[in-house]
Amino acid sequence: MEKLIHSNFLLQNQYAEQLYHDFAKSLPIIDYHNHLSPKSIAEDQNYKNISEIWISSDHYKWRAMRTFGVDEKYITGSSSDEEKFNQWAKTLPYTVRNPLFHWSQLELARYFDEFELLSPTNAKRIYNKTLPQIQDYNFSARKLLTQMNVESLCTTEDPTDSLEHHHKLAKSNFSIKVSTAFRPDKSILIDSTDYNSYIDLLSDVSGLEISTYSDLLEALNSRLDYFHEGGCRLSDHGLKRIPFQITDLETIKQIFAKRRYGNTLSPLEIEQFQTSLLLFLSERYSEKGWVQQFHLGAMRNNNTRMFKKLGSDSGWDSIGNYPIADDLSRFLDQLDQNNKLTKTILYNLNPSDNEMMATMIGNFNDGSLKGKVQWGSGWWFMDQLDGMTDQINTLSNMGLISCFIGMTTDSRSILSFPRHEYFRRLICNIFGQEIENGLLPNDPKWIGKVISDICYYNAKNYFNN
Repeated sequence: MEKLIHSNFLLQNQYAEQLYHDFAKSLPIIDYHNHLSPKSIAEDQNYKNISEIWISSDHYKWRAMRTFGVDEKYITGSSSDEEKFNQWAKTLPYTVRNPLFHWSQLELARYFDEFELLSPTNAKRIYNKTLPQIQDYNFSARKLLTQMNVESLCTTEDPTDSLEHHHKLAKSNFSIKVSTAFRPDKSILIDSTDYNSYIDLLSDVSGLEISTYSDLLEALNSRLDYFHEGGCRLSDHGLKRIPFQITDLETIKQIFAKRRYGNTLSPLEIEQFQTSLLLFLSERYSEKGWVQQFHLGAMRNNNTRMFKKLGSDSGWDSIGNYPIADDLSRFLDQLDQNNKLTKTILYNLNPSDNEMMATMIGNFNDGSLKGKVQWGSGWWFMDQLDGMTDQINTLSNMGLISCFIGMTTDSRSILSFPRHEYFRRLICNIFGQEIENGLLPNDPKWIGKVISDICYYNAKNYFNN
């Protein structure tokens, strides 16, 4: 059987091949948003077997296995690592046309030099083959990142995080820059059942008693300063949508006090509070020269029974259909009017919002710098061939694809970096097809520069790496 993964995988003509091999392939990776463990990197974690490194933290794979009828004991349960791997080997052949099929084969090829398609017939051989590879020091967390030519990466931490592992990394001789993004969602989601418990934790960490809204702002300011001193230059928010309900400060103070006393808030009060706090935070990001990111549109923790059993980020999320455009526009405009709109990356999870997002960013790109407001790469359920292609084509038609800052993994798996290769092959193929069709000039030097910018240089300049 011909290998699925080969040198020209996804590249459908000579122009695509030239663009990829001459301009995209060897560029370093800037992964500006992911959910990797800084502890694993700081401690240069070694792994026991392929299940631990490949399956144990990947809810994409878990979701596929459940759909295929695999019992939870072979996914997050008490079964042995080899049994879990065998169940994934049974599932993978049936993920055809799902991005997991390509990603998994790419990961096997790039990390393990294994090009045979994983299946039940070869699962034992591959499991045993990879054991000595993984247990060798060359498969430690840092070595894996270096192997993939990662130049810099950014994890995501709550304001209450000590950043101890980031501090350790900063003092080490590790060549890859590892930074963090400030993610204060728990302070914003005032309607959550455990909100007061979280505010108590924030109070403990900041060393400030939080009884009033002013106290909350002071505590968050303190943590912003702490993160900034630790090298943080990005924020991130994962919200259903951006709210925009303006009210006076006195009302916001009353809303916060009401919630601190354990009372229920109205939908309007919730949105008023969230708007006020988001504007405060965005203004602070601007003052500090940070990049802010908004991941919008996820419907999280839908399965209550399994959420209670396994917690969040375990595969029970989906695409929401929230109205986004009006309030997002007014929010960005409010910041812009006050000259407080910092570099901003917007991500939508619902593809029906593609055209809106592509045109929204143009409203606030004011010529002050290249690509100040970005529409981020296809995210979560959208970082697959069709999703990324649609995003690239829409941005090309309604914005400037040449200013795009490219791919990020948004992953919890340290073996996910071939997704950058996948993206690079895809975008080279899109451009290559248009050269062949006479829609772009056959000018490898010029088109190659555009490709190089999208894959690396735009992000490098945007984040000032």
